[in-house]
Order: sequence, then C-alpha cells, then structure tokens
Amino acid sequence: MLLDEVDGINLSADQGAVATILQIIKETQYPLILTANDPWDPKTRPLREACLQIELKRLGVRDGLPLLRNILNQEGVKANDDALRLILDRDRGDIRSILNDMQLLSSRHRSLTVDDIDLLSGRDRTESIFEVLRIIFNSRTTASARRALSISDVDQEMLFQWIFENAPYQIPKPKELEEAMSALAESDLYFGRIKKTQSWHLLSYALDLMTAGVAIAKQTSLSGWVPMRFPQKISSMSRTRSIRDTRKKAAASIGVKSHVSVRRAQQLYFPLLRFIYEHNPDEYERIAVSLDAKEELDDLLSNEMRPPN
Repeated sequence: MLLDEVDGINLSADQGAVATILQIIKETQYPLILTANDPWDPKTRPLREACLQIELKRLGVRDGLPLLRNILNQEGVKANDDALRLILDRDRGDIRSILNDMQLLSSRHRSLTVDDIDLLSGRDRTESIFEVLRIIFNSRTTASARRALSISDVDQEMLFQWIFENAPYQIPKPKELEEAMSALAESDLYFGRIKKTQSWHLLSYALDLMTAGVAIAKQTSLSGWVPMRFPQKISSMSRTRSIRDTRKKAAASIGVKSHVSVRRAQQLYFPLLRFIYEHNPDEYERIAVSLDAKEELDDLLSNEMRPPN
C-alpha cells in the first residue's frame, strides 16, 4: 500500500488522518509505504517516528538511461538517447517528474524526441513544472504558493497556461474553482496591460493572483491522484510552429523587396496575394517569384485553400 505525499495532509480539513494512518501501520499485515517531500514537517512527526526512513536518491545517467529505455519499450514508445539524457538533466534525476514528463509528451504520439522535451520550456528548469504545479495547487499559505515562482525557471506566461489548463482538474469544488478562475482572469488582465503599456510594476500583481490567488481559492483536497495535463494552447502553438515560421520567412523576403517590416508585410501583402493566388494564378506566379518568396507562399496558400483550376 502506498500513501503519497503525507506531508500534504491538511490537519484542519483532514482531521484524524494522522491517527488513522498510525492505526493502519500498527494493524496491517502488508507493507505500507509513505512518501513525503518534507519528512521533517512537524505535523508528520508521529508518522516519521513510526516508520523506517529511506532517502530516495536522484537518478543518474548511468542507471537512468537503461531504466527509461526499459519503461518506454514496455509502453511501445520510441525514444533516442539524446532525448532521455535531456529529460534526466532537466528533471535533475527526479524519477517522479521524469515519468510524468515522459507520459505527458509521449501521449501525443508514440515517440519521444528532443523537440518534444523542448516544449516543456525554452530553458533549463530549476524544478519540474509538475513539482511547481503541485506546490501551487496544494499550498495552504500565500508564501508557500509564491515560493513556486522562486524554484521555477519556466516562463511566467507559460506557467500561467499550465495553471489555467489544470485548475479545473485540480480544484474539485465548483465554488472554489470559480474563485480560482476569477483570480486567473484578473491575472491575465494584468499581463495584457503590461504588454500594452509596458507597466512592469503590475507584474507582481499578476504573479500573486495566478499563484497565491489560486492556492487560497482551493480549500478542498482531491480524493485521489489526478495527473497534470499539457496546456492545449502550447500544444496548438507547437503544431502550428512550422506554419508560423514559414509566414515569417515569406514576410521577411517581401519586407526586403518592399522596404517594410515583417509585420507590415503580413498585414498588407498576404491578403492581396491570397486573392491573386485564387483568381489569377499566372499573375500570382510572377509576383511570388519577383518577391523571392514563391516556395514559402506556395506552402502557406496551398494549406489555406485548394489550388485554382
């Protein structure tokens, strides 16, 4: 029997939990394993004294690669060693975070590549995104929730997307979820104002709302384990990355020829070229070649509409 994260017990909401676990320890004939992120938490002292403590060391590359290969082979997932080394390094050998990451990324397709792992963050992380989310959704104080920001190097807006995606699954009570989503909505407004006006003094409000605001809203613990979900917005951006890159490349070529910015080229020329592509293919060919962007424009426009007859 496994009881996970016993240091997360809320003594107010889960009255009698420690006493019940102690009773099970005394009476059960089966092995009982308790896990804790902070075994020295004062509220778990009775449990600590009743158990044999075993430190789970972080997984190194030498032992980690064969283990991860074996797990993925059993699951029918293909992965190259570079991807496995990267995930071991990014999760700092934390086996739970590694398994969470592998399950999440391989669920989209039955393979695991370096590009897949790069979706988690553009930079090395101080802590796994799953550990950061666990802290936010299980904190009982604002200080504890804010601490998640200090141990994570994930982009703030990416972290917002992770919290937004998982809040409906991690907060079981509708009233509490309503309060959490209101905090996230207000946080999103602050992020919008920061982008529009460069008022960076508002950043602290946005961060407090998306961490402490969500943590305070959640008062009820989940009855069981609920896995974290990959943000749909980030997944969608990944799927359309090649299209966006092609758009930028085409716009850059047009910008050089027309002496306008990349953004201006997309706004002014793309709608016109789309119209010409549909109604006058020969003229479109001539213009696309003269702009040194025919290959990119062909890719873009052929994906948006059927070629003209």
